[in-house]
Amino acid sequence: MSKTPEQVHYNMQHIRNKNSEIEVALRKALWSKGYRYRKNVKTVFGHPDIAFIGKKVAVFCDSEFWHGYDWEHRKEDFKVRRDFWIPKIERNIQRDIEVTQKLQSEGWIVLRFWGKEIRNDLDGCVREIEEAVSKNDKKH
Repeated sequence: MSKTPEQVHYNMQHIRNKNSEIEVALRKALWSKGYRYRKNVKTVFGHPDIAFIGKKVAVFCDSEFWHGYDWEHRKEDFKVRRDFWIPKIERNIQRDIEVTQKLQSEGWIVLRFWGKEIRNDLDGCVREIEEAVSKNDKKH
């Protein structure tokens, strides 16, 4: 069943760009293990969802829709307003690449997790963050 333009508009208005379900789940898991971090850091390029400033570790929680998961196949799913959605999401993908490259050039470890990775393997994501934090711990 197709949604009306008003229903789509309402849904899009209510999508969060911070404190999403996946971001909160990952933060809670890290916090419960004693990790302290900053969230949605405006002073770091790209505004990471989670940042360990002193360790220079930036974590991004990327939703599949907005960040173009499996993009070459998924872009065919867009049937309405393709001229709007395809360039918008492709720009998001490009921006993610630019942010990652700039942070890495400044000595940051950048971790990006898809929402489904966080939902399906939260412990694995936390382990990867722990390894990055301890790795950069040795550098400083």
